[in-house]
Amino acid sequence: MNRYWSRVTQQLTPYVPGEQPQIDGLVKLNTNENPYPPSPRALEAIRHATGESLRRYPDPDATAFKTAVARFHGVPADHVFAGNSSDEVLAHVFVGLLKHDLPLLFPDVTYSFYPVYCGLYGIDYRAVPLTDDLSIRVQDYGQPNGGIIFPNPNAPTGRLLPLDDIEALLKANPDSAVVIDEAYVDFGGASAVPLVAAYPNLLVVQTLSKARSLAGLRVGYAIGQPHLIEGLERVKSSFNSYPLDRLAIAGATAAMEDTAYFDQTRRAVMASRARLTEQLTQLGFEVLPSAANFVFARHPSHDGAALLKALRERKVLVRHFKQPRIDQYLRISIGTDAECDALIGALRAIVG
Repeated sequence: MNRYWSRVTQQLTPYVPGEQPQIDGLVKLNTNENPYPPSPRALEAIRHATGESLRRYPDPDATAFKTAVARFHGVPADHVFAGNSSDEVLAHVFVGLLKHDLPLLFPDVTYSFYPVYCGLYGIDYRAVPLTDDLSIRVQDYGQPNGGIIFPNPNAPTGRLLPLDDIEALLKANPDSAVVIDEAYVDFGGASAVPLVAAYPNLLVVQTLSKARSLAGLRVGYAIGQPHLIEGLERVKSSFNSYPLDRLAIAGATAAMEDTAYFDQTRRAVMASRARLTEQLTQLGFEVLPSAANFVFARHPSHDGAALLKALRERKVLVRHFKQPRIDQYLRISIGTDAECDALIGALRAIVG
């Protein structure tokens, strides 16, 4: 270990993002990026914001963006918090709302950034096992806790938890913050945002990286009652008082306002997901029900890691996790139909 590192740094196990290789002809289905470009209105707004005004600091409150988010979701603007991607928003959530004496609860198979944040901020946590079919059972969270967090749909499984179950969880944990990470909810799920008005312990986190094709812009937000938002603002202003730059505010605002394009592209992804699921099933894969822009699949006769290697040799990149319960699964992002066809063609050659 580097002798100049702090004790915290020495003990960290960092999050490992999906590969971003520069390979000609690569079919890249490993990082859940949207296969369609951003809204033309968003791109035009970014171009318009590029000018001499960049010498000035941006609006520290990202007022235009928060207003657009509030209008889209039908909530007051003081219910919205903005940050650099949902990952930064989640970082503020962990230190601002989830660091307590009792352990934080989240699934044992979920977004692997959660334990990283716990290590960074010294948060005690307990991983709650998913059921045998890799779904969340809310009754398992009926134990003392300092907060609860999970993605809905869950990642990397893609399984969706119904809103009735989320509401039951909120009722059973009135003294804990319950954070629903909705990075993928626009591809087939119902958002928990309508529950915010009735539950002071609910915070919903979303991103513009997936359904709005802006992974490269790094914009995310949270929605909750003002007392939760105030806590996040206190953390943000103690860390980075200007989190969103001028280009991000302009592009993200326009993307939130372009609801027609948003709906068109997300429906296209959902249609491709249904088509790909059917093709994988015909090849003998077991595919979990997905409400995300990816599928989680395994083949009973072929090892997951071996499939990953064989696909990579054919210039098709998907994601594989070595975690014991899911090490036979591949997480496959939904690409264009042409990209999905290339994947299926490669798999036909591999699995026969």
